[in-house]
Amino acid sequence: MMVGPKLSNVYSSGCLLVRLRREPDSCGAAHKGGPLGEGMQVIVLCGGKGSRLREETEFKPKPMIAIGDEPILWHIMKHYAAYGIEDFVLSLGYKAEHIRSYFLNYDLTHSNVMVELGRKRIEKLDGEHGEERWRVWLVDTGAETMTGGRVKPVEKFIDGPTFMATYGDGVADIDIEALLKFHRGHGKLGTVTAVRPSSRFGELSFDRGTSVASFQEKPQVNEGWINGGYFVFQREVLNLIGGPEESLELGLLRKLTNLGQLEAYRHAGFWQCMDTYREMELLNELWSSGRAPWKNWV
Repeated sequence: MMVGPKLSNVYSSGCLLVRLRREPDSCGAAHKGGPLGEGMQVIVLCGGKGSRLREETEFKPKPMIAIGDEPILWHIMKHYAAYGIEDFVLSLGYKAEHIRSYFLNYDLTHSNVMVELGRKRIEKLDGEHGEERWRVWLVDTGAETMTGGRVKPVEKFIDGPTFMATYGDGVADIDIEALLKFHRGHGKLGTVTAVRPSSRFGELSFDRGTSVASFQEKPQVNEGWINGGYFVFQREVLNLIGGPEESLELGLLRKLTNLGQLEAYRHAGFWQCMDTYREMELLNELWSSGRAPWKNWV
């Protein structure tokens, strides 16, 4: 079985589409995973510089920092894929070439292969890996673009009326099926997953039930729930995002809050970002011990 040429790579307006599978498909068609994942796509924000992990991110983007043998980005994608969602739009920025190379060479680096040097022939020696059905859009959104500005440019690659989004530097044991059911149940434009970690990021407060009353980025002393990513949005929110300088947190989420169109899915389970060297060590310790709460795949 030949690999390399079997990868389907489609260039369009700076976008590179990589299919880690062999079935033929049209470029623009929505990918169908399992029952939950039918037509569903996930935007993963992969463009940040990760300055607080300079010892790692000097040479690669933060989503490519490894937990075990694979980058944290792979762990995030595997979690979604376990629910049948296998269509990923990666919004790239800082050192984007590392992420592009990882997926372009995925089949070769995750399989045993035989290479005939003179004939330049590559033969895959073993069976399929678990990511054969993944479809990965690699979209360069600029090295200096803010988080909101990384969502707007990928609009043309979003097929359906509802899509998911998350950050490329955090893992959780969130029930994606329950999250999507919650979003569809309240009928508003956006859902943010609220978590209670040990550190403070974007803090959320509620006026009634799960309606978001205020959004404060990185408070210093207040206690409460914070923004954990794992968003679900209706396509209409893309019209609310401005230019590349707009923050997702201080832009879109606040706009939705002011419109009364943002609900919070409260997740009391495990959630951990990778912002510091100690957090990187913690995630690797959990993985190596076999106690990684986010691992929901075989």
